[in-house]
Amino acid sequence: MNRTTHDRGRDRDEEGRARSARPRDGLGRPLPYGAEGVPRQPEGVVRDPGATLREAQRLFDAGMPFHAHEVFEDAWKSGPEAERDLWQGLAQLAVGLTHAARGNAAGGARLLRRGADRLAAGGAPTGGSSAGGSPGPGPYGIDVGGLVSWARELAARTEGGEGDGGAGPGAVDAAAEAPRLRRDAA
Repeated sequence: MNRTTHDRGRDRDEEGRARSARPRDGLGRPLPYGAEGVPRQPEGVVRDPGATLREAQRLFDAGMPFHAHEVFEDAWKSGPEAERDLWQGLAQLAVGLTHAARGNAAGGARLLRRGADRLAAGGAPTGGSSAGGSPGPGPYGIDVGGLVSWARELAARTEGGEGDGGAGPGAVDAAAEAPRLRRDAA
């Protein structure tokens, strides 16, 4: 990363795009330069869907939903157009959990519901809604129905001020609230 006087101290990549080189905590919040942060997710990694889900689950379980969102972002940018809504919906769930863990109840609930709605509306290319209106099974073993229920329940609890994550009023513990992405995941 380069910092020059012309760009007013902003970190830039080799092509001049803004890129923050500041270290970040486990919830993606910037820390002061020189502070020890958590390793960042590399950008632009092309993974197969199984590897994407395994890495995102590992990050969720470690209480790092912001980083899981970055994994999903890579999937929607590199994957087929037909799967964009699936990966974007999963990314919205990850960002919603991030905001809830940071104590932003309204923003967290809004993003959790947006991601749930995207998945429930058919964001999963082989899923969608069943005749009864509940989300059907998703591709790659993704538990679309379970994720939709989890997100809506967490959104309601977050808005109700029931969080106890200690990161702020109403904050939830990101690791304790980590969703199960696949039906077959323990």
